[in-house]
Amino acid sequence: MKLLVRTAGVAAVGGCLAAPLVAQHAPVPPTTWAIEGARIEPVSGPTIASGTVVIRDGLILAVGVNVATPADARVIDGDGLTIYPGFIDSYGSLGIPSQQGGGQGGGQQQATDRSSAANSRYATGLQSEVRASSELAPSATAFNAARSAGFTAALTAIPSGVFRGSSALIALADGSPADLVIHDDVAQHTGFSRGGRFGGGGYPGSLLGVMAQLRQQLLDAAHWRDLNAAAARNPRGTARPVHDPSLEALQAVIAGTQPVVMEANTAREIERALGLAREFNLRPIIAGGREAGKVAEQLRAANAAVLLDIDFPRRTAPTGAARSNPPADTIPESMAVLRSRVEMPRTAGQLAQAGVKFAVVSGDDYTDFAANLRRAVEGGLSRDQALRALTLDPATILGAANRLGSIEPGKIANLTIVRGEIFDEGSKVTGLFIDGRHFKVDAPRSGGPGRES
Repeated sequence: MKLLVRTAGVAAVGGCLAAPLVAQHAPVPPTTWAIEGARIEPVSGPTIASGTVVIRDGLILAVGVNVATPADARVIDGDGLTIYPGFIDSYGSLGIPSQQGGGQGGGQQQATDRSSAANSRYATGLQSEVRASSELAPSATAFNAARSAGFTAALTAIPSGVFRGSSALIALADGSPADLVIHDDVAQHTGFSRGGRFGGGGYPGSLLGVMAQLRQQLLDAAHWRDLNAAAARNPRGTARPVHDPSLEALQAVIAGTQPVVMEANTAREIERALGLAREFNLRPIIAGGREAGKVAEQLRAANAAVLLDIDFPRRTAPTGAARSNPPADTIPESMAVLRSRVEMPRTAGQLAQAGVKFAVVSGDDYTDFAANLRRAVEGGLSRDQALRALTLDPATILGAANRLGSIEPGKIANLTIVRGEIFDEGSKVTGLFIDGRHFKVDAPRSGGPGRES
């Protein structure tokens, strides 16, 4: 079955018959689209078995059963298709150049030295003033893999360091960095290891050292706030506080107006993160969360959201001489690996049962993402919960639910188009809309006259 696109009106036919002698200009992309006769999953409301979604000027204009198609719309035949709100990958570093992979900015790789703030009083990796929106420089193919898995937007941040700066929610479209940012300064990001290029020596080089640095910098931020408040009350009688962009960037964090994304995977790391949040009255969001199910009640009590990595462990094929001697399926694996392979797919269901807010994250494994999502459903997550964890729940956690996450009039036209249903074997993402622009995922197919495949 082909994805058929046609023009609703007849004016275009007449235009095709004319043969003007004037210079030809590049075609203008259509701004009005209608997807007719598709299964629609609005997420914010009940499933529509067969309906129409109309897009105009980058926004959703209408959705429903009895929706009229505008005369100027390009029409997509939705037979056999399911339309979802655009999937959101809510943790990663998409669009930020890396030292590996030719600067693709494809995920959790080592960030370049562009992420070092020149005027900071803190070492690289401790600079909370770094902004992901200022680091964006995606290559032409940086988002291809993510789009092929159905993602239309992503939260991106510097992938390494203790204080990693603020993240940005970006559209996975083509264009300049300025065109991509949907929501800037979403959260401050921290990690419990220097990681990336910050590993292999230097302070802090241990978990205790990292925790000490996190605490000290937050205490310094509170002290710097108090110094500035005193200077504002009595400017003539108080020495001018030193300008410190790293501490200034933490003011929204300690005031509780900006959440903190803490990369933590083990139960012990998550407990430490929650303890730090209690001490400084922070708004915690746990990223990774591979053992979050073990501390689900603590997460719920702390009102902490989780950006849950569902890149589940799998058997690694041996390389070199070990490739055939012994065979891969006879190599013993540790009990820890075997246990995590069984337990991790259950984590999403455990969080849902405990009432913890969470979103599922690709972990940069876009090839196996749909299969991993199905494993999470088999592990106890319902399909409705899984769909929300890809759409409306991450939009809510990231403060963008008024613009993304559901198919409703007035919201940004980010849509994921799937032949079949995403939770079924054999389903396939065939196309996307991002900011109202149509992106094909499948290779072009031949179509009949007046149609595009």
